[in-house]
Amino acid sequence: MKEILYRSTRSTEGTLKASEAILKGLADDGGLFVPVEIPKLEASVEELSKMSYQEVAYEVMKLFFSDFTEEELKNCIAKAYDSKFDTEEIAPLAEVEGAYYLELFHGATIAFKDMALSILPHLLTTSAKKNNVKNKIVILTATSGDTGKAALAGFADVEGTSIIVFYPNGGVSPIQEKQMVTQKGDNTFVVAIEGNFDQAQSGVKAIFNNKELAKEMDEAGFQFSSANSINIGRLVPQVAYYVYAYAKLYAEGKLSDGQKMNVVVPTGNFGNILAAYYAKNMGLPIDKLICASNDNKVLYDFFETGCYDKNREFILTTSPSMDILISSNLERLIYKIAGEDAVKNSELMNSLSTTGKYDITPEMKKELADFYGNYATEAETAEEIKGVYDRTGYVMDTHTAVASCVYRKYVADTKDDNVTVIASTASPFKFTRSVMNAIDPKYDSMGDFELVDELSKIGNIKVPNAIEEIRNAERRHNNFCKADEMEDIVKKFLFK
Repeated sequence: MKEILYRSTRSTEGTLKASEAILKGLADDGGLFVPVEIPKLEASVEELSKMSYQEVAYEVMKLFFSDFTEEELKNCIAKAYDSKFDTEEIAPLAEVEGAYYLELFHGATIAFKDMALSILPHLLTTSAKKNNVKNKIVILTATSGDTGKAALAGFADVEGTSIIVFYPNGGVSPIQEKQMVTQKGDNTFVVAIEGNFDQAQSGVKAIFNNKELAKEMDEAGFQFSSANSINIGRLVPQVAYYVYAYAKLYAEGKLSDGQKMNVVVPTGNFGNILAAYYAKNMGLPIDKLICASNDNKVLYDFFETGCYDKNREFILTTSPSMDILISSNLERLIYKIAGEDAVKNSELMNSLSTTGKYDITPEMKKELADFYGNYATEAETAEEIKGVYDRTGYVMDTHTAVASCVYRKYVADTKDDNVTVIASTASPFKFTRSVMNAIDPKYDSMGDFELVDELSKIGNIKVPNAIEEIRNAERRHNNFCKADEMEDIVKKFLFK
């Protein structure tokens, strides 16, 4: 099998094996690791259609992670996609009003991040063994809500690791916060920062890029890695569920071999839709990649104009995992459409860090023809939840509703009737108040867990274990810092 190597989006020199790129998380020059080439799918759609989720995941990941043995990779997959998921299919498809909602929220923390963060700890610890790493791996992560809990659950008490999660104080849902601050595990640390997600993410990147700190950590027996989607070990497992969705639709006779499907993704940090783009580049018959934004519509504006500009008001919405103005994973796409020109990409990223914006060339903009961007306002998001529930009884969360609403706009704009998969990224139980208020404002007088029970009743859905286990859980993490104190608190945890 062909070896796939990785290079930084900001460098023309040096390549790493997959395990080395997974361990580092972020390149030394601040760039993101990308495969030198995107491998082509080897299994036919017919073969894939007969496979379990775990088998499809192996068919995808073995191509990207070519320095893992079959035994190593299958072991990681088996440990990740097991009884933690509450459905045997791992990622079932729900047909609602002619579209297929790919439910990515059946894992331990009821959000799509589980799909990758269930496997990342195993990929990381396997990578450490392969590369004879003796240091303890310290996972540093900024979260806009879902990554934090999924990463904490994945790494809790995993030998040879510690995890520190930063989240914006007041910038996540009450359920998301309770999931994080009640997390067990002697190696877990959770910190609320005074600031928004972008400040948390920038703080984590600054720690990664601090060479003196890295030296100090190494001498003390630690090394940093990332659980954000900037880690290629997070991104590649996400490619698998788009391949699985296509194979399932083929198996059910909803798609014929080679027939194109569209994909709609509610987008914040751009990792989830980038995974679909990688799947398309592997040869999966995807036509349009529909990028759905909320009121923080920096990506919509980018696809419209070719100018990425984060200099705008940061809006707190009912879809907080998308409340992001710096979409880190977009850099991987920019690098690709710049003809894999690391110098050009570095120039644009430098412009973003100094002026808060950059403009791509007309030639680069032509390379974005596969993408369609649009957004849903807060009112439209609530209307989508209520409308779909009233018509069908199907309850979706706020992020999925953004995607669903944008899909309707896309069809109205284009009259495109391709079979369409909508990434359903979180359980409605994660955002009960927003979901229930959208269905009927009368619910606002109820407490958080009363709402959980009411949602279970009206949607005829069992309350997920992830919610039941925090119902009466005690708060274990009470850490707080300012955005410029993040490095200090990391040292405090590690050197105590």
